[in-house]
Amino acid sequence: MIIKPRTRGFICLTSHPDGTAQNIKNQIDYVKKQGTFQGPKKVLVIGASTGFGISSRITAAFGAGAATIGVFFEKPTAPGKPGTAGWYNSAAFEKEAQAAGLYAKSINGDAFSDEVKQQTIDLIKKDLGQIDLVVYSLASPRRTHPKTGVAYSSVLKPIGQPFTNKTVDFHSGVVSDISIAPIESQEDIDNTIAVMGGEDWKFWMEDLHKAGVLAPNVQTVAYSYIGPELTFPIYRNGTIGQAKNDLEATATTIDQILSNINGKAYVSVNKALVTQSSSAIPVVPLYISLLYKVMKDKNIHEGTIEQMYRLFNERLYTTDGQVPVDEQGRIRIDDWEMRDDVQAEVSKLWNEATTENLEEISDIKGYRDDFFNLFGFNFDNIDYDAETNEVIEIPSIQ
Repeated sequence: MIIKPRTRGFICLTSHPDGTAQNIKNQIDYVKKQGTFQGPKKVLVIGASTGFGISSRITAAFGAGAATIGVFFEKPTAPGKPGTAGWYNSAAFEKEAQAAGLYAKSINGDAFSDEVKQQTIDLIKKDLGQIDLVVYSLASPRRTHPKTGVAYSSVLKPIGQPFTNKTVDFHSGVVSDISIAPIESQEDIDNTIAVMGGEDWKFWMEDLHKAGVLAPNVQTVAYSYIGPELTFPIYRNGTIGQAKNDLEATATTIDQILSNINGKAYVSVNKALVTQSSSAIPVVPLYISLLYKVMKDKNIHEGTIEQMYRLFNERLYTTDGQVPVDEQGRIRIDDWEMRDDVQAEVSKLWNEATTENLEEISDIKGYRDDFFNLFGFNFDNIDYDAETNEVIEIPSIQ
């Protein structure tokens, strides 16, 4: 069938198998060009199909030669019905990994559930024995608690007072003001923490440890974000930020769980990038389009694959075995974004940004391209007017 992009707000409703395969190939080629490093050998990635998750899997596999298991929840393909981008990403990754002689298997299901956790444990026992790295990169707006059956939905709101600032419709380039009402009750915070906090990461590590599938000296890493002060009211000081605080605090709890096997948990604070999650946050698309402009001009821009390669090669797996962290024990791979000179220039451009000058002072085009690349569109070498086979299977999922 012929597949074109169809969007609704910050969501692209279609994805292209050839374009997503190109996206995966580009990331693999980047890692190969950087060269191999001494890293993990048996890796579980939870939330492995898009964004930082798929880039983590690519980095581990093609940078360190690791066997990888990926867990995700994606819509499979069917005749006349394209699958989700994450489904196509995972299919392309497995194909490339197997061609390179690398073990790669995937599990498609609700990672919050006990059933998927057990299915993953069984696969590790059968094929790998033990794993030495667990990447937790799960992003979802909803979670059904595996113990109580209660369904929670996260909310994106400020706390205490309304938040008003600039935002942009990245499709049209129209800059406007947006106002977001604050939370109505503590329940909004609690629900968001239940979905996006650290409890599920802890459940995973407890279950994996109890099952004996974690190797001595195992490491686990989850991803977070802090960002600049201008986004604090809606992000770090809002409901999402409360969930991220909980996630970061959970690393200490997991350290205690893994203490008898000398395991260690880290939270990596990553750079602001175009992902399916970040596109949904008001203010953030405008900030990212300005940030891209500044960082590209300084030749320090990174996408998810560049971020993950630097995280693995320069932070998690250093030659001296020491993982550099900040005073809160977090890995700061957002260090280039948060440089004083970068933030000063972004703040200046933020104050100047209007609909009329946005194309000139920002990289809104780069934002759009990155957004559509997530779904396999806007690649110059793909003929989007041509018929493509929408039915793509993931080799390890029957």
